[in-house]
Amino acid sequence: MFLKPPPGVVGAATVPPLSRAATALLVLALLAPFALYFGTVRSIVSIWNSSETFAHGYVILPISLWLMWRRRENFSLYPPTPYPPALVLLAVLGAGWLAAQLGEVQVVSQYTFVAMFPVAALALFGPRLAGSLAFPLLFLLFAVPFGEVFVGPLIQFTADFTVAAVRATGIPVLRSGTRFELPTGNWSVVEACSGVRYLISSITLGCLYAYLTYRSTVRRALFIGLSVLVPIVANGLRAYMIVMIGHLSGMELATGVDHIIYGWLFFGLVMFVMFWIGSFWREDTEGPKAPAARAVDGAARMPAFAGSAMPPRFAATVAGVLLLCAAWPVAALVGERLNHNPAQVELAGLNVMLPPAPEFASWRPDYLEPDARFHRVYLQDGQPVGLTVLYYRNQDRDKSLISSLNRLAGYKDTWHEVDSATRSVTLAGQPLALRESMMSGPQGPIMVWSFKWIGGHYTASDYAGKLWQAASKAMLRGDDGAAVLLAAPADNPAQARAALQRFVATQGAVLDGALNAQRAR
Repeated sequence: MFLKPPPGVVGAATVPPLSRAATALLVLALLAPFALYFGTVRSIVSIWNSSETFAHGYVILPISLWLMWRRRENFSLYPPTPYPPALVLLAVLGAGWLAAQLGEVQVVSQYTFVAMFPVAALALFGPRLAGSLAFPLLFLLFAVPFGEVFVGPLIQFTADFTVAAVRATGIPVLRSGTRFELPTGNWSVVEACSGVRYLISSITLGCLYAYLTYRSTVRRALFIGLSVLVPIVANGLRAYMIVMIGHLSGMELATGVDHIIYGWLFFGLVMFVMFWIGSFWREDTEGPKAPAARAVDGAARMPAFAGSAMPPRFAATVAGVLLLCAAWPVAALVGERLNHNPAQVELAGLNVMLPPAPEFASWRPDYLEPDARFHRVYLQDGQPVGLTVLYYRNQDRDKSLISSLNRLAGYKDTWHEVDSATRSVTLAGQPLALRESMMSGPQGPIMVWSFKWIGGHYTASDYAGKLWQAASKAMLRGDDGAAVLLAAPADNPAQARAALQRFVATQGAVLDGALNAQRAR
């Protein structure tokens, strides 16, 4: 619904079209980030191509442009007025993008890049015009492929919900982590069963539907809240129904391709019902009041650059947008070259002073391929302890120490994590809160202690690790980092924990020295 001036003042509330030069500068300023941040654009598109979860990203920009086209009369009602204070926010986003590049936090660099467009529009159009197009501009943020962080919690919720529902039905269930066994067969909640696709699709459609259908902020917020809760619960019901179909059919149905088909059909039905119910409270036919007060003095507020003139303030704002957008990629390129380390990583010199022991488990961490890999099994106080070190240098998207793709075990692996906790130890004089995980697999349970070494610091936190990595690169010290994983048979957890503790106490200095020696190369 477009704003229209009241009768009697038609023409007074509208403004002449922008000059060709002004229009060309606006287009240049808004399109320049695509070229300046091409690497970030490519990373977004590559995820759209490789993951069905984020394939909807291709339609976000067309939808955003269509939403702005629906409000095109706003360009006549609200004169574009440069707003230089927005350049400060644009600079903050650029600095955030640079920090994300240094820390290899891809999702942050993608979000800061996309957020530059509404902020640049604010700087070029002014608060009134940009504010009237706020949702179409902010809708661009849905193009960022974000959501993998929710896969783990959603898998856990789906497993909890499904097992509880099956047990409530009266069927006995034996559960181990996200895997469970019924009398008729075995089931496992994996990434495809997490429901993250349904959740992301529902939130995107829910926000669009709420914007187009409601005018009340409360109704919009309530519907968006439902679009978050409904797919999570619906996915739990979907998983329960699939398990029950498989159980009642003797594992003949809902175990192959039809498993996915049933899921999407059920999700589509749930979304249809949710939108149908929401249509009873629609407000999209309610028209806004005519801006009579603005129409009377509209002519007095016409932009000075209408027609052939273009004020220096507008040209300066466009130049500011272009310079602020260009500065950060240049800084990132210079920093990347200065931080590049061509030396080869060698971990063969990791001299642990303990006798060797035979392998006790086939478990290996499911990490992106490192620059160097070290694995040995040692005998610590009569107990075998496995040491695995994965060393990374000159990291990128395909070779990163901290990534959502790095897991203790893959979703289709024969090993899976059944429990985890935090343990505090001291390694080479440094306090360390590491992650202790119990793994179940073909050779029985094992206990795994895992942590990371980044820039001379130890941590088990991905967030702290990214901050150390960004700080190290900002000081031009490179991005070297390593994942350290210790494992021991855990038939007796207390005995395994004692062996791992003793190994850290006796061999921590050797490990620390070897890692720091590699960093100095």
